[in-house]
Amino acid sequence: MNTEVEKLKHARDEFVAQWGALGTQWGINRTMAQIHALLMTAPEPITTDDVMEELQISRGNAHTNLKELVAWGLLRVVVKKGERREFFEAEKDVWSIFTIVARERKRREIEPALAILSKCAEESREIDSPQGKAFYDQMKALEDFVGFASKMSDRIGAMKYGFAVQLATKLLG
Repeated sequence: MNTEVEKLKHARDEFVAQWGALGTQWGINRTMAQIHALLMTAPEPITTDDVMEELQISRGNAHTNLKELVAWGLLRVVVKKGERREFFEAEKDVWSIFTIVARERKRREIEPALAILSKCAEESREIDSPQGKAFYDQMKALEDFVGFASKMSDRIGAMKYGFAVQLATKLLG
């Protein structure tokens, strides 16, 4: 193996490992994030067997996580003429990846949190004690903030990448 091939393999392996670790911070299990990283850096679509071999994981683990990534919209199934096996390729556009992950996190984390905050606020709305009023005020403030952050995330995710970058530059500048 030549030095460039070795360097590339090492860099890719490092990226896959670190992306897996980061994925857990974003609400994605480690294996799912590693599979995503592997496919995101693959020059061609790859099979479940390729994923299993590269990451040293079971067929069931590979299959489950590949299907979940397809359901999220981060991977596509690719049909190759004359092949019975499924091939997978990743979405590689960084803005698309960001918006997909943000949408899924909202669905899995933000919306349930908003529902709980709303329910707690509604249940405590008419409690007259100082503790009840303080609890209601806190729930309402949290609900308002999380709702605002959710709407901002939706707006940013709906923007074109270039416009979002320009807006962020203005806000941060």
